[in-house]
Amino acid sequence: MGDNKEKLKEFNRLNRGFESVYHTICRKIGLSDSAFVILYTIWDLGEGCLQKDICDAVGVSKQTIHSSIRKLEQEGCLYLKPGKGRERGIFLTEAGRELINQKIVPVAALEAEAFGGLTEEECGQILRITAKYLEHFREKVKKL
Repeated sequence: MGDNKEKLKEFNRLNRGFESVYHTICRKIGLSDSAFVILYTIWDLGEGCLQKDICDAVGVSKQTIHSSIRKLEQEGCLYLKPGKGRERGIFLTEAGRELINQKIVPVAALEAEAFGGLTEEECGQILRITAKYLEHFREKVKKL
């Protein structure tokens, strides 16, 4: 593994760097990490998405997402509407839409700006290589 071990350490350090940046963002805008993830994902996927959709999109446990959805519901930011079977769609209240416009949309704009600092070729490379690594990693995890 030799040289790859050092490269993997650097890759993991960079990943933790992203987590740290998002945690700093959450502190600065006054949201918990999980509330940020939920609101950002609703903004991204659209209203009516399911708790399962959020869990799948962000890789956070169902319990954490459920608790945060309940808290956001109690704070008047979102509400749930029955769907098929036991499913319930997640919808924003006016306060939730305002919160997204004030706190999530500006962060998404910063992300787009940062990504815009890369060339088209670099964007393609980072996406292709990251997807390939994730695919290989998922295959290895299945064998655990």
